[in-house]
Amino acid sequence: MITVICTVLNEGDHMRRLLDSLVAQTCAPDEVVIVDGGSRDNTVAVLNEYADRLPLRVLVEPGANISAGRNRAIAAAQGDIIAATDAGVVLDREWLKRITAPLLTDPAVEVVAGFFAMDARTVFEAAMGATAFPLVDEVDPETFLPSSRSVAFRKSAWATVGGYPEWLDYCEDLIFDLRLKQTAAPLVFAGDALAYYRPHGDLNSFYKTYQRYARGDGKADLFRKRHAARYLTYLVAIPLIFLLGWRVHRVLWGLYLLGGAVYLRQPYARLGRVLEAAARNGVKLEAADRLYAAALVPVIRVVGDVAKMIGYPQGVRWRREHNPPKWKEI
Repeated sequence: MITVICTVLNEGDHMRRLLDSLVAQTCAPDEVVIVDGGSRDNTVAVLNEYADRLPLRVLVEPGANISAGRNRAIAAAQGDIIAATDAGVVLDREWLKRITAPLLTDPAVEVVAGFFAMDARTVFEAAMGATAFPLVDEVDPETFLPSSRSVAFRKSAWATVGGYPEWLDYCEDLIFDLRLKQTAAPLVFAGDALAYYRPHGDLNSFYKTYQRYARGDGKADLFRKRHAARYLTYLVAIPLIFLLGWRVHRVLWGLYLLGGAVYLRQPYARLGRVLEAAARNGVKLEAADRLYAAALVPVIRVVGDVAKMIGYPQGVRWRREHNPPKWKEI
C-alpha cells in the first residue's frame, strides 16, 4: 500500500496544482494524508474540495512545523511505502510510479530519491533556477541527498531513524536523509521521478529562504567547512586582494575576474538550458532578456551568500543556547 504525504500551511493559492497532479498520476496512490499546520487562509477548504477525487485524509495540527507535520502524516498513514512531496509543486504524471517502483520490486531497497525540475515562468525565475539549483545530470547518485518534495521510503525506515527532527524548522530533510544513510540500505536515485517547482520570483523571498536554510545549518551543525570558506572568501580574500592591488600592483585586481569566473562557471553553464526550458513554457526571450538573466546571476549569488553568512551564526547561537539532540549519535 502506497501513501502520499504532505504538510501544508497557508497554501490555498498553490494547492490545486499539486492536487490536480496527484489526481492525474498514472499510478494512483492508495492513500493521501495531508497535515495542515493551522492555516489562516482557505487551504483546508481547498483540500476538502478533492475529497471525492482522491483517497484523501486531512489532519489539522495547529502549530506543527514541517517536521512535525510530516511525522504526524506518516504516523497516520496505513501504507508501508511513503511518498513525500510538498505544496507548491506539480508532479509529473509518472512521478509516483517511478519513485515507488524500486521499493515495490526489491525488498532490500528502503529509500528512493526522486528529483525536482525547474518550472520557470519568468526570466528572473530562470536566472534564479540556474544560479541556485542543480540539473539532473549534475547529480552524483552516491552522494545525492533528496529534498522531501520528491522522496519515497519504507515506513519502517522512517521509524528506525526516529522520524523527521521536530526540533529543527529548516534543513530537516537533510538530517532525515543523513540518518537514513547511516541506518538504511543504499539510496536508489530515480532522476526521472520529477516534481516541478517554480524558483523564487524575487530577491527578498530568496534572501529570507536562504537565511533560514543557513540558520538550520547552524542549528544542526551542518557544513562547517562550506560556511567557513564563504566567510574566508568575503571577509579575508576579497579585502586582501583589494589591498594587494592597491599597495603592490593593480594587475592583482585581475584575481577578482579569475575568482568570479570560477565561482560563476556552473550557473552560467546551466543558464542557456534553463532559459530554453523557460522558452518552452512560453517565456519570451529576446537578446535583452538573455543579457538581463546573465546579469542577474552574480547578483543572486551574492545575495544568497550574504543571507547564508547572516543566518548561519544565528543558528549556531541557537544551538549553543538550546543544546539540541546530537543527531549524529542518535
